[in-house]
Amino acid sequence: MSIRIATFNCENLFRRPVVFGIGNDPLRDAVLDDFRKLVEVLDHDPYSDDDKTEIINLLKKHSIDVSQEISTQTILVNEPRGQARLLKGEGVNIEVRAEATGRSAWVGWAQLVTGDLSWDAVKNTARVIAEVNADILLTVEVEDRLTLHRFNKQVLAGQFDAEPYPFNMLIDGNDIRGIDVGLFSRHPITSVRSHIFDKKGSREIFSRDCPEFEIDIDGEPLWLLGNHFKSKRGGGADKRKLQGERVAQLYQAALERSARVVVAGDLNDTPGSPPLAFLEATSLKDAMSHDSYEGPPGTHGRCKPDDKIDYLMFSPELFAKVDKVEVERRGIFEFGTPFDTVTSPRDQASDHAAVVAELDL
Repeated sequence: MSIRIATFNCENLFRRPVVFGIGNDPLRDAVLDDFRKLVEVLDHDPYSDDDKTEIINLLKKHSIDVSQEISTQTILVNEPRGQARLLKGEGVNIEVRAEATGRSAWVGWAQLVTGDLSWDAVKNTARVIAEVNADILLTVEVEDRLTLHRFNKQVLAGQFDAEPYPFNMLIDGNDIRGIDVGLFSRHPITSVRSHIFDKKGSREIFSRDCPEFEIDIDGEPLWLLGNHFKSKRGGGADKRKLQGERVAQLYQAALERSARVVVAGDLNDTPGSPPLAFLEATSLKDAMSHDSYEGPPGTHGRCKPDDKIDYLMFSPELFAKVDKVEVERRGIFEFGTPFDTVTSPRDQASDHAAVVAELDL
C-alpha cells in the first residue's frame, strides 16, 4: 500500500497574530519582546509602583485600546466585565486600578491581537496541502481543532474539491499565541499523548507541545511525534536543546511500542546543531537524505542550506520503505517560481515548504 506522509508549517489557517505580518524584523522582534515582558510583569504578586508604570507604558506602546498614533495595535489585555479587572480609564488615560494589587487580585491575560489572513493566502495554503495530497499531514502553526475541521470542509473540500480528511486532531499547547501542532489523517487516529506538562527540573520543556499521534494503518500502529521547537528569535538555544533531548527520549520510548515511528515538524534549527544532535544520535533518518530527493537543502524562506528547519524523520523500518521524497516550495513567494497565485509575502501560503515522503507499506 502506498502512503504519503508530510509536514507543513501553515503559518495559521484563518487568523494570525498581526505582529507576525510586520515586515520590519527589528520592529516585529521588539513587539514580541515587549509582549513577553508584559506577560512576565503581569505575573508579579504584588505589583510595585514600577511594575504598574511598566504595564501602562507597554500597553500604550502596543495596545489596541489606545490611540493608534502611539500604538502598534498588536497587544491587548483580555479582562472580564465586573470588578476583577486590571485597568480603568480609556485610551491614553488607562491606568492600573488600585484594587489590582497583583496577579491574584484580577482575572484576565495579555494576548496578541489577531487579524484575518487574506483570502488569497488561505487559498494558497489549501493549494499547497491539495498538491501535497498527503494521507497523513502534520500541521504546524494552526489555531485549534475546530479550525482544522472548518478548513478541511470549507476550503480544501469546498473550494478545491480536494478529498477531505475524515480525521483531524489538535491539543492546545503551551503557546498562548494560537500556533499549535495538529494532524490531518485519512487513517484513524486511535490515541494521542500530550507532553505539555513535561519538565526538566523546574523548567517547562515544550514551547508548544510534542503530541504523539497513534495512527492505525490497516491494523498496524504508526506513531507520529509532532513538533514546533522554540524559535531563534530572542535566543532560545537552551530551550531547543531541552526539546531535542526530550524528543529523542520520546522517540526511543515509541520504538518500544512500534517499529513505525515518525518525528516531524518545524525544529527551528539546522542539521548538526546541538538540538538536532540529540535526534541525529538516534536511529532516525531524515527524509531529505533519501536517494530519491533532488533539490536544494533548505525548507524556509530562500531555502539556502542554513534555511533547513523543517523535518520529516523516520525510524529505520519506515525509512527502508520510502520510495520518493519531495519538497513543495511553490507556496513561498521569495523562492524560485511560486504558484501563479502567489504574488507577494501577503498572499503566500507560508514561508515554509511542505516536506512529503511516499512509502510502500
